[in-house]
Amino acid sequence: MQGWLGVLHFLAGDRYVVIPESVEDELRRQSHEVPALSQVLDAAWITVDRSTDLAYVLAFAEFEDRLVDDGRNTGECGVLALGQVRGFELVLDDATPRQIAEEKGMRVTATLPLLCKAIREAKLTVPMVESLADDLISGEYFLPFGRGGFRQWALREGLIEYY
Repeated sequence: MQGWLGVLHFLAGDRYVVIPESVEDELRRQSHEVPALSQVLDAAWITVDRSTDLAYVLAFAEFEDRLVDDGRNTGECGVLALGQVRGFELVLDDATPRQIAEEKGMRVTATLPLLCKAIREAKLTVPMVESLADDLISGEYFLPFGRGGFRQWALREGLIEYY
C-alpha cells in the first residue's frame, strides 16, 4: 500500500487530492482486516471532504439509488457526488460508477490508464508499474490480469508502446 500511496502522491504533484467522507468510512471499516489501509487515512496530503450542503447530499442520494447494494459502493457514491457538485477529476476503477461519471460528463479515469499515462510521460517506468501492479494484486486489488501480466495487458490495450 505504501508503494501505491507514494506513486499517487508523486503523480498528484501539486494537485489537490480529496476523498469523500464515505470513502474514509469504508477505509476505516476495512483497515481492521487490511491494516495498511490506515496509511491512506494518515496521509497528510489527502483531504477528507465532509460535505453536508444540499447539492452534495442530493447528488449522493441520486447515486446511492443507482449503486448501493447491501451497503456496498457508498464510497463511489461520494466520489461521484464530489465530481458532480465540485467538478473534481475522478479516479474510479469500478466499471459501473465510471460509466455513470462518463454519462454525466465528469472528468474520470481509472488507476491503470493513470499509470500508463505516467509511463508515456516518462514519470514512471514499465518495471516500476509492473511491480506496483503485482503488489496491488497481492493485496487483493482487482486488476484485469494476474501477477506479471501488466505489460502484456497494457500493450494489448494500446496504452503503452513496446519498451
